[in-house]
Amino acid sequence: MDYRNAFAISASGMSVEKLRLDVTAANLANIHSGKRVDGTLFQPMQVISTEAGENFSTQFEQLAGAQLHGAQVVGVTTTPTAPHMVYQPGNPDADDKGFVTEPGVNQVTEMVNMASALRAYEANVVAMNAAKTMALKALELGGS
Repeated sequence: MDYRNAFAISASGMSVEKLRLDVTAANLANIHSGKRVDGTLFQPMQVISTEAGENFSTQFEQLAGAQLHGAQVVGVTTTPTAPHMVYQPGNPDADDKGFVTEPGVNQVTEMVNMASALRAYEANVVAMNAAKTMALKALELGGS
């Protein structure tokens, strides 16, 4: 087995999870943002990812000699969520009834996304360390 492939798989997973963390942080940072200069509101974003290369089940069936691939980002999309109306009559952005329109970012959902991305990142780190340990042991066995 080529250990570089195992490292590449873990690295691709870590880069996807890093992007998920960055997008979640951007969503949380804009939770109370007002309208932009063009009059639009911030729309929450999400990362769309998939496995790189061929279908995983096809590769699993042909495991002897198959090249496994990692994860890849398909794109970052906005999620169409309804804005929140918050009663703040003293706010200069308030309408005639005293309501301010804020982005439809759900803080609980974003925190769950953050915890999930952190755990997945940690799992990829553990897998990379396991591959590194196996490669070192193979070198030790080959050297004796």
